[in-house]
Amino acid sequence: MAHYSNPVLDADWPDPDAVRVGDDYWMIASSFNRAPGLPVLHSRDLVAWEHVANALPALPQAGHYALPRHGSGVWAPSLRHHDDRFWIVYPDPDHGIFVLTATDPRGPWSEPWCLIAGRGLIDPCPLWDDDGRTYLVHGWARSRAGIKNRLTLVEVDPGLREVVGQARTVIDGDELPGFRTLEGPKLYQRDGWYWIFAPAGGVATGWQTAFRSRSVWGPYEHRVVLEQGGSPVNGPHQGAWVDAPDGGDWFLHFQDRGVFGRVVHLQPMRWDDDGWPRLGDPLPAGDAVRDSTADAVGRGTPVLRHPVPVPGAEPGEPARGDAFDTPGLAPRWHWQANPEPGWYDAPGDGTLRLRAQATARGDLRAQGAVLGQQLPGQPSTWTTRATLSGTAPGTRTGLVVLGREYSWLGLERTPAGVDVVCRRSAPGGGAAVEESVAQAPAPGPDVDLRAAVDADGEVTWSWRAHGDEPWQDLAAVPATVGHWIGAEVGLFASAPLGAATTADDAGTFGPVRVTVAGKDA
Repeated sequence: MAHYSNPVLDADWPDPDAVRVGDDYWMIASSFNRAPGLPVLHSRDLVAWEHVANALPALPQAGHYALPRHGSGVWAPSLRHHDDRFWIVYPDPDHGIFVLTATDPRGPWSEPWCLIAGRGLIDPCPLWDDDGRTYLVHGWARSRAGIKNRLTLVEVDPGLREVVGQARTVIDGDELPGFRTLEGPKLYQRDGWYWIFAPAGGVATGWQTAFRSRSVWGPYEHRVVLEQGGSPVNGPHQGAWVDAPDGGDWFLHFQDRGVFGRVVHLQPMRWDDDGWPRLGDPLPAGDAVRDSTADAVGRGTPVLRHPVPVPGAEPGEPARGDAFDTPGLAPRWHWQANPEPGWYDAPGDGTLRLRAQATARGDLRAQGAVLGQQLPGQPSTWTTRATLSGTAPGTRTGLVVLGREYSWLGLERTPAGVDVVCRRSAPGGGAAVEESVAQAPAPGPDVDLRAAVDADGEVTWSWRAHGDEPWQDLAAVPATVGHWIGAEVGLFASAPLGAATTADDAGTFGPVRVTVAGKDA
């Protein structure tokens, strides 16, 4: 019997939803302000996943997302397969609920269209009923709508183009003892019941609830089916119920790990004699993860029976490093805002060139042209060779770890030449955006850069002039969480606002090598 251990995706893949079609599993996740967004992942066994595409090249409100809008954009989406098509329904809490479709989840995907316009509508999920009608359930964001902790249902047309009925509140969390922040609903049918799986209690401290009713409009009864209990997995909720070809049921959900983001766990799912689901360990409350097979494989490693063992499948978080040996950018990369064509050049010759972008006050949090990836959930080391070209004073390029605060290491053009610099965002939000950590003349126009992130999220910044020289450690700076996301590792090239830059002012990067827990990623 094969086994697996959680998390199956040990990095920031927030609010996962998934479906099985044939022998293939497909997953999507929230992407917020980042573009391309709506990452699409593929698996044959629910454990080993590959990031194969991004369904949303850019957010449709092009002008609004020309700048980073941290915490806005794509919130918890849903993924369904119906009428030989894949459907993604996602909320933008500032604009409404949007839909896009594809016959192949690897793309191409349609342009998104707005199903329901409005502020504060979040976490939508459609259901094509067995009786031929179509419904959509969604939650509410108090920050935009003034209300939360309730789930609303509305009838829509089968093509998800328009609302055809009156919206109703079907579950009011304020009427349920102890419930707060009820959100993230997923709507299903099984054995004559309508089911709404929905988390409550908050991202870091909440639980998963199952609601059921014989009518889609309710009334719904409920049961808590997954919570932390005695496990170390905090806030286990918001995810996807999927089935395996052998008839087994499984549940994918996230756990908020702070600076490492919302990592994805896979739980076994069983059905009690009274028809209610039970997720996780076979304990009364449904504890998150940990299985008795741990003792069978030694060292107390938390493992579970593998749902669909596939020969040759390699469990592990999707690829991180990049040799830049094929034209264009791999799906693993994203920008902090809708990208412009002139931001980069990736010809496939082993290099990536980023043209220096003017940044107000030098704040990298305000620069859309930061090319990033999620920070893995285990210790990781990122290395690349950076070259700075051009003559505009203040132009800089380097490697950054970006959250609500950030730190970076790279090269900066000065009146005297080029310096190796390490800086961090200044605390307190005063006039100074950044403060210096270290600075010294560079031995040449290019250097090797390294960011080593430990198990607590502290980043040790190092550099060297040539690959055969020892690394010089400069500083250790804690990474910080982003807005609804974990920290990111990124590449950038920037210039002061108003600098007389030309196309020659740029940063060029060699292959990015990433090791996670000592292994190439």
